[in-house]
Amino acid sequence: MGLLDIAKLPTAENSAIRLHETDNVAIARVPLSPGASIVIASQTVAVLDNIPAGHKICLSPIGSGQNVRRYGQVIGRTRTAIEPGQHIHVHNLAFEDHEVGFEFPSGNIPYPAPPAYMPTFEGFLREDGRVGTRNYIAVVAASNCAAHTVDWIAESFDPTSILPNIDGVVAFPHGEGCGMAIGPDTDQLRRTLAGVLNHPNIGAALIIGLGCEVNQIDHYLGPNAPRSKRLYGMTLQGSGGTRGTVEAARARIQEFMEEMTAEKRISVPASKIQLGLNCGGSDSFSGISANPALGVCSDMLAAIGASAVLAETTECFGAEHLLVRRARNREVAEKFLGHINGYKKYLKQFGGSFDDNPSPGNKEGGLSNILEKSLGAAAKAGTSPMMDAVDYAETVTSPGFVFMNTPGYDPVSLSGLAAGGVNMIAFTTGRGSAIGFPSVPVIKIATNTSTYKRMKENMDVNAGRIVDGEATVEQVGKEIFDLCLRVASGEKTCAERLGHKEFVPWRIGPVL
Repeated sequence: MGLLDIAKLPTAENSAIRLHETDNVAIARVPLSPGASIVIASQTVAVLDNIPAGHKICLSPIGSGQNVRRYGQVIGRTRTAIEPGQHIHVHNLAFEDHEVGFEFPSGNIPYPAPPAYMPTFEGFLREDGRVGTRNYIAVVAASNCAAHTVDWIAESFDPTSILPNIDGVVAFPHGEGCGMAIGPDTDQLRRTLAGVLNHPNIGAALIIGLGCEVNQIDHYLGPNAPRSKRLYGMTLQGSGGTRGTVEAARARIQEFMEEMTAEKRISVPASKIQLGLNCGGSDSFSGISANPALGVCSDMLAAIGASAVLAETTECFGAEHLLVRRARNREVAEKFLGHINGYKKYLKQFGGSFDDNPSPGNKEGGLSNILEKSLGAAAKAGTSPMMDAVDYAETVTSPGFVFMNTPGYDPVSLSGLAAGGVNMIAFTTGRGSAIGFPSVPVIKIATNTSTYKRMKENMDVNAGRIVDGEATVEQVGKEIFDLCLRVASGEKTCAERLGHKEFVPWRIGPVL
């Protein structure tokens, strides 16, 4: 998508945006009122309803039960006949769990050749070859019983007491680890916490338990240790209770800091970037501005052998046929569809549907159902091939575009991405989101200028300039890529400056 032929002042020609020539709807760039007109492809349409910004306006007569198209794709069927100029939304657009044919790849797409020019950033090179964009000490709770203690340990370190070349001491409290079934749920929690302990942004780590919980700290120590050095475990029951554990942990952390302060950032290839892709508080502009711009950045990363990891399985439903077509080979396509189908079974256990995903805020922002939301959300992954599909919190090893199976719930999704090893996250938002992560910098990208201005302290990039006609998708995508290099080298994001540290593992089983 190039520079939109629109200006700040609304006219009939720039008040609505049609995204594909086959679409029978356009998206209102500004609020539209009855009596006004819009012009799309030389066709004049009289506005019949009040249509909020970001919502859909009908462009041609659509009979009852017929398809509504956006992005050149079907997003549902009409409940009643709809006339040009009318508002199309949840009141007259029905969601259908429709079957889509898949075009499976027949060959095997190779990894891209090294580029002639490789950008660099300043990062912390780890012994396993991965690179940290930060250098933290992590204090991780094995269970909720140690959550308060790990918070106390991290908070006891005044920023002025942190030695040079260390970003700080960060806590990972959570509500899991006990009262849970042994099996897939505990396996997933252990994979998640192991990924946090052995993250490239972590220079040293402590695992803290109560002592009698289901998730024993022994799982992370000895032959099961997720990292080869600077890992220490203790329990409250074996360390003198809460205060005794805090004092013992502080002493150990001080020793770690004295070792870590000698580590310095060095110049490394940008192929060492692993960027998590997430969205939250989406609106109808997400698929027009921020998500396609992030897709440009993702393609730029894939081209140099870096990784761009698309999360949120719930927000691929309705776009899965497009992603299957881009799979590296049949095996990757089948792995991806296995996660989609597995999530369907997971939802059915609770009587849920993928269409439960759009939140009230999403709908207020113009997104009518999960099909429409997913088609815009998938744009974050650009156009490059899907090189791999991994499970929640599974370590990402492939370069290029990778899919990770996570819920759409933002803090749980970000926790899975981080545990999988991404050393940065890019997060697009239309309604406005303030989320961050303890050890991974999160770049916030606003889809519209109104949200950017209202929450400027939370937003790093204003992709709303695309909708305003002030920048192209390609220009903002390059801006995000350049920002990634600076953030990877140590520039703080808005979420970091505000101290956001949300961490919520995915609980999938019963509470016992």
